[in-house]
Amino acid sequence: MWTLSAFSDEAGASCDEQISAAKRAGLSRIDIRSIDGFNITTMPLENAKTIRNKLDDAGISVQMFGSPIGKIDVLDDVEIDIDKLRHLAALAPIFNCNSVRIFSYYNKTKISHVEWCNKSLSNLTRLRDEAEKLGLVLYHENERYIHGDRVADVKEIANLRSANFKTIFDFDNYQQSGEDVYKVWQSLADQTDSFHLKDSTSENMHVPVGLGNGQVEKILRDAVAQNWKGPVAVEPHLSHSEAVVLTGPSGIVNESYANMPSAESFYLAVETAKRLLNKIGVKWN
Repeated sequence: MWTLSAFSDEAGASCDEQISAAKRAGLSRIDIRSIDGFNITTMPLENAKTIRNKLDDAGISVQMFGSPIGKIDVLDDVEIDIDKLRHLAALAPIFNCNSVRIFSYYNKTKISHVEWCNKSLSNLTRLRDEAEKLGLVLYHENERYIHGDRVADVKEIANLRSANFKTIFDFDNYQQSGEDVYKVWQSLADQTDSFHLKDSTSENMHVPVGLGNGQVEKILRDAVAQNWKGPVAVEPHLSHSEAVVLTGPSGIVNESYANMPSAESFYLAVETAKRLLNKIGVKWN
């Protein structure tokens, strides 16, 4: 079974807005990145309890924490991210969620590629080991301009896979990094544990998933044929809402969607994704 979620902060900043958007789109799960003015890694426990109660009342659960862990320079102190991870461990029982999206470090200081890779892998190993102690499961996302934006580097990162370290396949980020996304999938199919449904054109303009150059339908059909199962999240990036801007998105603003109300572009993104999944025969909930 595929479980479908979405980054609901792209619909609105408040918990109430995000619940409303998720229910309108027919979702029973969300990925929390930011909500009620807090990034998930800084959310006070009392606020988390209030949000959890609202989610419970709405019949919505949290599939994954969309943390920014790993979105610092590779030479920054990794303890910055360890502290964030420990805070998420405190939130985990409140939200009944132990899955954490992470990244694998910028190279702002321009050290050599080899040094960058080695230090990134060292940091990721440290995070994986800490996650095991904390009972968390890390999901590494490929991201443009971060170590792991190319398939060769992701293959090395995927060697860290364990019960506490898994990988996310983001179509758009590979496309914008100049990769042939289907060839990337062929290389990583047996090392992919989750999908982010995000797409863009050859001009790096974000579009609803399946309408761009990410070869999404072809890859998802192949995943179905291989009996792939796992968590899937819609990450719209159609309008440059406050939530999207805070992620430091790359690509070109698509004027067709950029001026839509965030709740509307979110709904469009989720509905398009659901139609695609249904079209290719995915069993999801």
